[in-house]
Amino acid sequence: MLPDKRPAIVFDVGNVLLGWDPRFLYRKLFGGNEEAMERFLADFDFNAWNQQQDRGRSFAEGVAEACCQYPQYCELIRQYDRRYEESLSGPIAGTVEILTDLQHQGFALFALSNWSAEKFHLVRPRYAFFDCFQAIIISGEVGLVKPDLSIFQLLLDKIGRPASDCLLIDDSQKNCQVAASLGIQVIQFESPPGLRLALARHGILLSKPLTAV
Repeated sequence: MLPDKRPAIVFDVGNVLLGWDPRFLYRKLFGGNEEAMERFLADFDFNAWNQQQDRGRSFAEGVAEACCQYPQYCELIRQYDRRYEESLSGPIAGTVEILTDLQHQGFALFALSNWSAEKFHLVRPRYAFFDCFQAIIISGEVGLVKPDLSIFQLLLDKIGRPASDCLLIDDSQKNCQVAASLGIQVIQFESPPGLRLALARHGILLSKPLTAV
């Protein structure tokens, strides 16, 4: 059998296949007060704190440290850990359709996501689209986060093909830039219809019409 010359396709998960935003939860906790919610997220520096869980720190440790440093926000921080799944809005249907179409066409599919290992394992059984992937690299499991160059090198080792034979789909411009510096083909995700067009520009034609966005 001749080797498959088609690219190995790598999907980011958050906001590509699965909607995520802490605001989905915090809007409820702040009663819709956007100004107060945004002030909390900025004062606490939620993104920097959350990235440490993505890098492998346990939520128990992360919450304990944050409560010591920001006692005025302790209960809000605890609620994110306890009610994490309310920060997810569910599958992005149009992208999941594209993923399953690529699977049916026999493409080699992988996932690379910045995600707490414990929260990934909580969520993983709830979404069948994860079964499309030959391998899934979760930052919290490997102790590396995008856009670190080393996590992309780890990805290439896992796939076992040259960088030029791989195509990354990610919503982060920085992640795409770092991947491209290694020679990986990239598509910066904006929407399912846009992804369909971008794949066509890479010579990848989908067999099914897009029925959801």
